[in-house]
Amino acid sequence: MASVDDVVAAILEITGRVDTFKLQKLVYYCQAWHLVWVGEPLFPEPIQAWAGGPVVPALYERHRGRYSISEWPEGNASELVESERGTVSSVVNAYQKLSGRQLSQLTHSEEPWLVARGTLGPGARGSSVIEPGSMQEYYSGIDQDPGATLVEDLVPAEADEPF
Repeated sequence: MASVDDVVAAILEITGRVDTFKLQKLVYYCQAWHLVWVGEPLFPEPIQAWAGGPVVPALYERHRGRYSISEWPEGNASELVESERGTVSSVVNAYQKLSGRQLSQLTHSEEPWLVARGTLGPGARGSSVIEPGSMQEYYSGIDQDPGATLVEDLVPAEADEPF
């Protein structure tokens, strides 16, 4: 199993520079889709349902204060096995056209984040873990739906504003 740092290094190999807000959402979607396609977590670090969307606190602590990053010496993309690399590549290719704000709005409309947030209001601080089982169940439903909508079609039009 990769670490979240190895996943970040692999994402950056594809995207180059990326803002850290967007990076957190890409990491989340990598975890979610790996759970669906491979049946196990991509990395062991927990993901929390913060007000701005899913966040890996261990990753946040290392990029805190930086708007964007282009390299991640804490990770090594070559540590990922073929299935892990495939997940990262597929997810980044599917979601990279969306801004961090668009990705955040997308996660805010999806069950795993909503369930973990519970009754917390918009903008309220929270640290509830988004459970891998919840992610796997929700995204498996999307994966098995032949009429599932393309990622780009899921984002509300007002989300096109820059973050």
